[in-house]
Amino acid sequence: MSIRNELSDSLTVDDQILDATRSCVLDFGLRRTTLAEVARRAGVSRPTVYRRWPDTRAVVADLLTREIRIAIPDMDGDEPARIQVVRAVVDVATGMREHPLFVKILRSDPDLLMTYVVDRLGASQRAIVEAVARAVAAGQSDGSIRAGEPVHIAAMVLLIAQSAVQSAAMVAELLPATELTAELEIAVDSYLAPR
Repeated sequence: MSIRNELSDSLTVDDQILDATRSCVLDFGLRRTTLAEVARRAGVSRPTVYRRWPDTRAVVADLLTREIRIAIPDMDGDEPARIQVVRAVVDVATGMREHPLFVKILRSDPDLLMTYVVDRLGASQRAIVEAVARAVAAGQSDGSIRAGEPVHIAAMVLLIAQSAVQSAAMVAELLPATELTAELEIAVDSYLAPR
């Protein structure tokens, strides 16, 4: 059995479809990605794709969620929780700012993300808030993070990081990537520090 077949056997059909979607979006952009092409690249029938997702936007939303969930690190080490949260936020924000899929969508079809910027939380944003809220509660217990409702603090951290990802290009002339990362670290650390 070839390595490719072994890999295919270990992937779920959903993973194959999400991987194919990623490939299509990177090659064509969101607007020109079709579920028919996704099915062809995934090696599955169109009905297989349509049974799982009603349209391209839905499968891309799940793909974005998967990509972000993969990027969220565990925050249960021996260091104080604030150090872990700050590092995780900065690393994830930097990774998303440079992530080929997010860059392609931000440049070619920012409307997809607009819903998750102004109207409602998406599944990936909820996952981030949940992970950060758990770490905030741990930091409050170890004394490294200020008092406050962990979910409220986590939601604010999401807003700070999300802005640094989505608006980085807008301020790049004034705040180059390396300096943006340093300023994000200061902002999140200062926000979380006990008062």
